[in-house]
Amino acid sequence: MSETDVRKAIEAERGELADLLAGLDEADWDRPSLCAGWRVREVVAHITMPFRMSLPKFGLEMIRARGNFNRMADRVARRETAEISPAEFVRCLRDNIAHPWKPPGGKFEDALGHDVIHGLDITVALGLDRVVPEDRLRYVINDQSPKSIEFFGADLAGVQLRADDMDWTYGSGEPLTGRAQDLLLVQCGRKLPPGHLHGVAADRFTSS
Repeated sequence: MSETDVRKAIEAERGELADLLAGLDEADWDRPSLCAGWRVREVVAHITMPFRMSLPKFGLEMIRARGNFNRMADRVARRETAEISPAEFVRCLRDNIAHPWKPPGGKFEDALGHDVIHGLDITVALGLDRVVPEDRLRYVINDQSPKSIEFFGADLAGVQLRADDMDWTYGSGEPLTGRAQDLLLVQCGRKLPPGHLHGVAADRFTSS
């Protein structure tokens, strides 16, 4: 994918997610996501955080968190959900569909992955049958590296991830099968609701 293609994919992903979020009711915003300890509203706060936070403010928040990004992101998301309504979050996402944000030191492909993965954190947790278009999904899932998988804390020892909806595998060992987008979440250390994964090791990656 060219940079232009990636940016168009980001715009499409954000637009579709904004449409989906606009249709949620208040109870849905308070339901747990696949991000441990975060409701849907904290995930949306995190997705949209880069659009509201300047680089100097980001630096200040990191100092307050003593350099721990996860601590900083959690603190900001919880603070913002107390200050910003769901409608304002949706408006922020729509207004920034073409925002040029990239993770510090990252690339537009990382921004696409950020939006796709966190979108799935919401839709899979809510039981919404949204399928990420294959061109976006294939790029994101092929961009995952052993380093990024280690960062997320995913233990894939002895398991081969094997998509049943596209030609894609990762690793070696006992087959763990499912939709490619669900296996992407496994790579990112998420535990999925029952019924999404199949194989001897499915329980290891399934929430109770």
